[in-house]
Amino acid sequence: MNKLSGLSLLLGSTMLLTGCNKKMSQFAADYFTTTPNPLEVVGTHVPATVTGHVPAKFFQKNASVTVTPVLVYGSGEEMASPMTFQGEKVRGNNPVISYDNGGTVTIPVNYLYQPSMQRSELYLAFDVDQKGKRYALPRVKVADGVVATAALADAATLTPAVAPDKFQRIINEKYSADIHFLINQANLRKSELESDEMLRLNRDIRAAAADPTRQIEEINILSYASPDGTLAFNTRLAQNREDNTTGYVTTQLKKDKVTEFGELTANFTPEDWEGFQKLVAASNIQDKDLILSVLKMYKEPEQREREIRNLSSVFDQLADQILPQLRYSRITASVNVIGKSDAELVSIYNSDPSQLNVEELLYTATLTDDPTRRQEIYTAATRLFPNDYRGFNNLGLVQYQQGDYDAAMASFKKAARLNPNAPESQMNQGLVALVNDDVRAANAQFGKAAGLPDLNPALGLLYLKQGNVAGAVKAFGNDKSNNAALAQILNKDYAAAKNTLAGINSPDAVTYYLMAILGARTGNEQMVSSNLRQAIKLDPKLAQRAAADLEFSRYNISKVL
Repeated sequence: MNKLSGLSLLLGSTMLLTGCNKKMSQFAADYFTTTPNPLEVVGTHVPATVTGHVPAKFFQKNASVTVTPVLVYGSGEEMASPMTFQGEKVRGNNPVISYDNGGTVTIPVNYLYQPSMQRSELYLAFDVDQKGKRYALPRVKVADGVVATAALADAATLTPAVAPDKFQRIINEKYSADIHFLINQANLRKSELESDEMLRLNRDIRAAAADPTRQIEEINILSYASPDGTLAFNTRLAQNREDNTTGYVTTQLKKDKVTEFGELTANFTPEDWEGFQKLVAASNIQDKDLILSVLKMYKEPEQREREIRNLSSVFDQLADQILPQLRYSRITASVNVIGKSDAELVSIYNSDPSQLNVEELLYTATLTDDPTRRQEIYTAATRLFPNDYRGFNNLGLVQYQQGDYDAAMASFKKAARLNPNAPESQMNQGLVALVNDDVRAANAQFGKAAGLPDLNPALGLLYLKQGNVAGAVKAFGNDKSNNAALAQILNKDYAAAKNTLAGINSPDAVTYYLMAILGARTGNEQMVSSNLRQAIKLDPKLAQRAAADLEFSRYNISKVL
């Protein structure tokens, strides 16, 4: 073998080793791009995608590389799921990267968000297996920090659904009696005036007039004639019946010394075709369908009467069974029953809660803004009315607003056992699930509360926790809350978010903090500083968050902190 041939053989062997046996070189940071960068909280997680462009002549044919995304922050680091890529000569099922051409790799990243992740760095760690030899390559940084604005979504600020009381200060009652007349007559017969029905009506009117908790609002008289005979005659007849009945009522009120009765009104109906139709429809008359068809076919009263009289087979039945019932005057007294005043309810509760019914007790709880007092009243309701789910639900509402979520959940579950179909306690269990970031349980509970008007803000927050910003914005609608404004900020509708924040009745520290974020995103430095200053004044802990918040990375906020 001559020297030239030996040299050629050596060069060929070297080139062969270069493509197969050379160790992997370290990866460069510019091979990778991360979307988004910085990372961003979505719902309750920090998702991202790292895309790598591996150059040609880089990835060894006999190597497998396991890439692990590592988020380094504060007190430690968090690893995402690893992915493995392999060279062309490796037996396996992992994505292959060509030595000659290079290739593109996609590495998904996902972490459960923790507040200390705001100040962080995302690295890729590389572990190589090359023909049984294992070694690590230097880590490469591919992203800086986490924008955690979405983490401001707060279930604790939601208002649980209250199970409403049915307390009514004024309850209207109606007492009535009928005076019947003979055919073509308008005189009041003694037997009708002394009927049990009329005697009871007069007694009820006298009792209402003497009772300071009752108020006679109106006494009304409606007089009728049956639809047999001419319209002109029936008009005079119905009016006479009205006049005679009105005279009787006026005399009886004077006799009973009833002077406060609101207004005495009277009306008459010449021919009660509506009443006639109802009575026929409810009767057992054999040809009632034929009669009803006549009423539907003819609208003019006298023609109706002629056609019905022509039905000779049934007219006698009508004259006996139906028409007499349409010759009457109805006297109706409308009486308002005045319930206990707010002061009376509070006084009775203070002395003896057992003297209140459940509606009064639940209503009394709404008369105070003191949560301790409300909790006391709802606790009394659960003791006195242990089978009414509303007391337990509303007790849970107060416990929730006080931050005692375990006690609140116990109360909501008790309410649900008492009334499984009550949507309020189902929704409220979902709120506690959201507080604990149990999105799946919250979703299930909200499904059981479908249709409840109070549900929309809770659904909006659920969608935020799921990362569905558009769904959250739609669910919140015109709700004026921090959570609704946050959804609009994440949806980049900054004008709507500003309007929502301005409409919040009782702005808190987070309201101003969100306004500061709006300022940062719209390039308004004065808006950043003034609102951040107010937010920290109301909640000093926000200073630490703001210092690490990448929303303010382009601004010098050191003077505000």
